Amino acid sequence: MKHKIWLFLASLIPFFAIAEEAKIDTGDTAWMITATALVVLMTVGGLTLFYGGMTRAKNIVNTVMMVFTAYALAIIVWTLWGYSLAFSDGEGAIYAIVGDLKYFLLNGIDYKQISGIGPFPEWVFIAFQSTFAAITIALVSGSVIERMKFSTWVLFVILWVTFVYAPIAHVVWGGGFLFDLGALDFAGGTVVHINAGVAGLVLAILLGRRKDYKKAAILPSSVVLTTLGAGLLWFGWFGFNAGSAFGANDVAGVALLTTNLATATAVVSWVLVEWIVAKKPTLLGAASGAIAGLVAITPAAGFVDAKGAIIIGFIAGIVGWFGVFVLKKAIGYDDSLDVFGIHGLAGIWGALATGFFALQSLAWDGSPLQNGDRMGQIIVQVESILFTIIYTAIMTAILYFVSSILTAGGRVDEETETIGLDEATHGERGFNL
Repeated sequence: MKHKIWLFLASLIPFFAIAEEAKIDTGDTAWMITATALVVLMTVGGLTLFYGGMTRAKNIVNTVMMVFTAYALAIIVWTLWGYSLAFSDGEGAIYAIVGDLKYFLLNGIDYKQISGIGPFPEWVFIAFQSTFAAITIALVSGSVIERMKFSTWVLFVILWVTFVYAPIAHVVWGGGFLFDLGALDFAGGTVVHINAGVAGLVLAILLGRRKDYKKAAILPSSVVLTTLGAGLLWFGWFGFNAGSAFGANDVAGVALLTTNLATATAVVSWVLVEWIVAKKPTLLGAASGAIAGLVAITPAAGFVDAKGAIIIGFIAGIVGWFGVFVLKKAIGYDDSLDVFGIHGLAGIWGALATGFFALQSLAWDGSPLQNGDRMGQIIVQVESILFTIIYTAIMTAILYFVSSILTAGGRVDEETETIGLDEATHGERGFNL
């Protein structure tokens, strides 16, 4: 009898060993690698074309260079210390805002280590998140092109990813106080778009207007390039949003559909508004509407159904148009490529709308909505919006002044601005026609 019992217990050892030993899922790993690559394409392909086409021909090289450089620097900073600051956790008040440096240069994270987020390597998660940090600071460049010194920008990128992006990512995603409160941000409406939009607005105000702003026509070099960039952003955004499901699963399917639907709806609403107001539907408006829709659905992509996606997208197109053609003119700031008008405002709308339209069945377990408290969820969303606006605005201003002082002024001289930064700073032309 005892012999049979021992045989039975011995037979269970492999079962328990398998149950306790986490294994890499090759399908989920393949999807996360693909999603990471899609976000890379968003930045170095889509955003460079989108921004480059909206810039005057004499500054297109500088615009693309700022995006490319921001991407490269952010990837390095993230791997050295940004990931650790964002996703390390511990006890004490400081950890409510930011992590520590225990994972500096991925110290202690073996390449075979499985992520706590999903059945794929931690290194894949780190790479995926690095692209989010990179595109966020790259977006900010759109507010300051044609007048910010390249040396100032390089230093600012390093400081901003360290002292603004990493703490905001920690607060919302990495175990900080908004994470503990149950703030919902599926793929970066708060962490990426409100963050970038507010930073861009602050920099635009501090740098001042371009010298010919409202004095001469400032025309885009190519709306066709901009629209091609918008198309690549739309394509890559599926990695951004569906990838944030952290697996090839049903939630990724939700994010895929809602992202596509909200974006298409925002294109229609933006074009409809400008058609009514300005009597002409424009290609640049359609491209801008697409970005507004992508931004607004980002925090909600994995939490809402088709109805919620349509409402979020439709209002996003109107909000983006309002930010570009009403708010900016009323206040008078020179946000070169309307980073705040589109990313900031549409991001705020998307973060708030997530509280209204998120389904209880899709919201993550720590959210107030899981307990049936929708008003509580909306309040948490408002808190996340307000904290990001205040923290980012203050820190961005401080970091700009530091960068400006260390590079002998943040703005190019008047002669350089007149000639164009392409030839004056880089010795190149975007078009040799």
